[in-house]
Amino acid sequence: MSRGAAPSRPSPERADAIVVGARVAGSACATALARAGRRVVVLDRARFPSDTLSTHLLFAGGVVELDRLGALPGVLAVGAPPLPRAAMHGAGLAIHARYTAVGGIDYGLCVRRPGLDAALVDTARAAGAEVRERARVTGLVWQDPPGRGRRASARRVAGVRWTGADGREREVRAPLVVGADGRRSLVAREVGAERPYRANRNERACFYAYLQDPRHEWRATASQWREGRELGTAFPCDGGLVMVLLMPPVERGPGFRADLDRGWEETVGALPGLRERLEGCTRVTKVRSALDTTSYFRRSSGPGWALPGDSGHFKDPVTAQGIRDGLRFGRLLGEAAAPALDAPARLDRALAAWERRRERECLETYHWTNTLARASAMTPIEVELYREAAADPALATAVLDVFARTRRPARALPLHQGVRLTARALRHPTADRRTILHAATAELASRLRAAPRRA
Repeated sequence: MSRGAAPSRPSPERADAIVVGARVAGSACATALARAGRRVVVLDRARFPSDTLSTHLLFAGGVVELDRLGALPGVLAVGAPPLPRAAMHGAGLAIHARYTAVGGIDYGLCVRRPGLDAALVDTARAAGAEVRERARVTGLVWQDPPGRGRRASARRVAGVRWTGADGREREVRAPLVVGADGRRSLVAREVGAERPYRANRNERACFYAYLQDPRHEWRATASQWREGRELGTAFPCDGGLVMVLLMPPVERGPGFRADLDRGWEETVGALPGLRERLEGCTRVTKVRSALDTTSYFRRSSGPGWALPGDSGHFKDPVTAQGIRDGLRFGRLLGEAAAPALDAPARLDRALAAWERRRERECLETYHWTNTLARASAMTPIEVELYREAAADPALATAVLDVFARTRRPARALPLHQGVRLTARALRHPTADRRTILHAATAELASRLRAAPRRA
């Protein structure tokens, strides 16, 4: 090399796929790709086990996804108790339900994220994925299309730039970059997909903490309470703890956050059933919070890239669907992409079909979740549903199966049943007809928004 010449840059590393983010959706996608014989490089800035802001309840349908991924034995080893029972309380009524078994699984789990994510990373590594921790992705590498005058939108994502613990920037290239990097996704921002095409600003804030839980009689039950506009839950988890999630109206969030201890005590006190459940329990962690739980769909596929998990689609935590969907659509993305990675046009078609499938499967649950995320008191129609489900185990199971994603909301509560509950509410001696009809109209509008679009 002549004096003063710039040193040659090393050739970029090459892989079949790059996954940005090693948590739920990223590990699921990497596992599926690696099992298909593909070389997968997974980059995450964390070092596992590592915590992240999350309420991490899995209904039975989410446990099924762990099983399909092959991660269930490792997750069970973390020690969270199975939760075969669920209880929903409101208006002086209680729905007690058990799941319809799917693939032999009839229980939920609540596993703290350090143990859950570490088990998923172990699953990806066992499948053959190369998971690199403390690796921060700084940008994407692009490949321009051949010829002149091509549209900028025809550019392909061809890799990423990243830095390791030593601070040195590196480059790895692959036909597919998967952005499994959460709501504030760098990949979504870099490809111009950060702005959602469908969004709903929800009305509840989230505050959660862990309590030491000596209440053995409750250790197999995931529970929810509603009083007025307040909502709270208690989910037994690993370590002998119970995760308590409080979801007050979002306008109370700043005041709650300004004095967490006082806000916690006041909100638990407004939910007598939850307060009774927590007698003898001791809070052992700080209170964590989120005030913005806007739900959305982002454009989630394009030339050489895809966005599973929260990076592409997010639902309010009130129905606890995020981890289940991250597992399912991360795995399905890997399975769809693996056979097409050597043919760009075929890969783009596979990614687009995967995105359409996710929207088709998630849209009804998205609108149902947004309905529950309204910080309003139970409607008279909901009260009638609770009254009927409290007396009918089959209906109680149907309601729980909606949370488990083994039954669609519209199938669990058909239109004719909604009409009947509305009529019963209207016949009540103290019925407020305007409130009831408004609730019925809102429910019908939600069904129409979720209805499949005709081509």
